[in-house]
Amino acid sequence: MITFRNVSKTFTIGKREVHAVRNVDLTIEQGEIFGIIGFSGAGKSTLLRLVNVLEIPSAGSIEVQGVDLAKLSPREVRKVRRGIGMIFQNFNLLTSRTVAGNIAYPLKLAKVPRQKIKERVDELLRFVGLSEKAKNYPEQLSGGQKQRVGIARALATSPDILICDEATSALDPDTTGDILRLLKKVNKELGITILLITHEMHVIQAICDKVAVMEDGEVIETGGVFDTFTSPVHPTTKRFIRSIQQDLPSPSLLEEWRHKGGEKLYRIIFKGEVASDPVLSRVTRKHDIDVNIVYGSVQEIQAKFYGNLLVSFEGDEEKTARAVKELNDIVQIEEVEVAWA
Repeated sequence: MITFRNVSKTFTIGKREVHAVRNVDLTIEQGEIFGIIGFSGAGKSTLLRLVNVLEIPSAGSIEVQGVDLAKLSPREVRKVRRGIGMIFQNFNLLTSRTVAGNIAYPLKLAKVPRQKIKERVDELLRFVGLSEKAKNYPEQLSGGQKQRVGIARALATSPDILICDEATSALDPDTTGDILRLLKKVNKELGITILLITHEMHVIQAICDKVAVMEDGEVIETGGVFDTFTSPVHPTTKRFIRSIQQDLPSPSLLEEWRHKGGEKLYRIIFKGEVASDPVLSRVTRKHDIDVNIVYGSVQEIQAKFYGNLLVSFEGDEEKTARAVKELNDIVQIEEVEVAWA
């Protein structure tokens, strides 16, 4: 659906050159929800502006559905833009128009007949769950309702691609969940490819199929969400993962565990089907030792289980060593180095 081939974008500010995007190669397949994550200044927003031709690459090429954007005439560019819907962090609704008027606006610009506009607006209001708010103005809506209007407006012209620029950053956690579920519905029921940028890893985890991590204008890591979450490679990716996945208890709780007789601490990583298999119970029972789960969690990522547990073993040292060896053939297990106070 979208292909970046060695894309760079450089801005000249005074006498200084700013390299906003550097040598990006990415492919977003049709029907995917593709997330781009990075801290402020990573180049995420510039990358999106290149997709809808609000910026032109300094080098490289971008293809949308096989068409090289740089080779299009202004008229053809406008046609491409009609096939790309945009959702913004701050909603960008027209305060002087009702909810229905905001959704109808892009259809009026496209000179769609009035009756068809009404039918399409009614359809979209039902889709986003705001039929009763058609005559309200934006100031009468909550943040989540405003974003639903923004999504309906972005869908008005039946785009093939939906670009979400920090679409949930201004929302509280519960409302964020509602909007992410709506975007998932847009993707599944309408078959729309979604390109989403965010600085929040939990958003990527919740709905994306694939993710690209950006830093200083470069894509430093890319892959499926499950693999990226469970086996991050780049230090920046690991920082994002840690932001939503505290993998060690607080020093005070660790000290409490130690005072109760805890010695060696092991981290066990369960992935996929093995996370629902009683591996730990079976192996420790076989070797006649006890296991104490000190900390951790089991969560669902892309319809797969992922477990990250901190455990200690109680029993004979040789039996424990044999149990750890057997576990290492089934799951990922390693001793955790703890810097005691």
